[in-house]
Amino acid sequence: MEPGNNTRILEFLLLGFSEGPELQPITFGLFLSMYLIAVLGNLLIILVVSSASHLHTPMYFFLANLSFVDNCVTSTTVPKMLWNIQTQSKVITYAGCITQMNFFIIFSGLDIYLLTVMAYDRFVAICHPLHYMVIMNPRLCGRLVLVSWVTSVLHSLLQTSMVLRLSLCTEVEIPHFFCELNRMIQLACSDTFFNNLVMYLAAMLMAGGPFIGILYSYSKIVSSICGISSAQGKYKAFSTCASHLSVVSLFYCTGLGVYLSSAATQSSHSSATASVMYTVITPMLNPFIYSLRNKDIKEALMRFSGMVAIKGPIVLGLKNFP
Repeated sequence: MEPGNNTRILEFLLLGFSEGPELQPITFGLFLSMYLIAVLGNLLIILVVSSASHLHTPMYFFLANLSFVDNCVTSTTVPKMLWNIQTQSKVITYAGCITQMNFFIIFSGLDIYLLTVMAYDRFVAICHPLHYMVIMNPRLCGRLVLVSWVTSVLHSLLQTSMVLRLSLCTEVEIPHFFCELNRMIQLACSDTFFNNLVMYLAAMLMAGGPFIGILYSYSKIVSSICGISSAQGKYKAFSTCASHLSVVSLFYCTGLGVYLSSAATQSSHSSATASVMYTVITPMLNPFIYSLRNKDIKEALMRFSGMVAIKGPIVLGLKNFP
């Protein structure tokens, strides 16, 4: 088969989950609900961290950034899927598909880096508590976030530029609900060996490397906690890591499930379903994990809700004042 010319491909068809028409309203309602919960939950975390002065610490600075990135991940994929369901159209333009893929690579990479930085923050807090504020100073925190952004953007530009060089076949159907890198490469008629090589090497370096860093940090944390004599001290030290450890486990387990399901089965429906865990479920659950397992967040949420409840009647009273 002669390779096609990618300049002739003007649009793709996102097949999504390929449900029957009778299931479309249910799918739309389900994903809209999960999307709104994820966006509002993460937005609430950002507002609470910003408004509570006692949460202006490195740990919650990184948490606010993670919540922002989680909102970006879901907003990159879900709104287009909802629009396609609502309009009964599966079309996405070539430029729109490349743009969606580009931003998804950026924000998913940022998720990985921020979780790694948060693990390092907990490592310093528990293993070097006396030097914590000196080591985790605002300049270092800002640089860590900046390096995460730059690395993710450069990686995305590399992958996107390589996809743009591919010659695409006349087959324009993407068996997914968003333009994933792997799916885009599979549409090519030209040789994709180098693309696949770079994709898997990048996955090993950008996901495997940070995961090893997280494991190392928590191995040191566990050793330090075991060295604490009092049971109350051990509980307090562990409680500061419980939320982050839960999010890391959820993130990597769902991400690993996506890739294992893709490798074990050729069913595009199974791969799309597994990707929902990574793109929608995990960002939706993160605010609940941090709000339920973190005492400081729960107290700040109660204060924030109290402030909103007090300001509401005051604002209404001012509006009604002649």
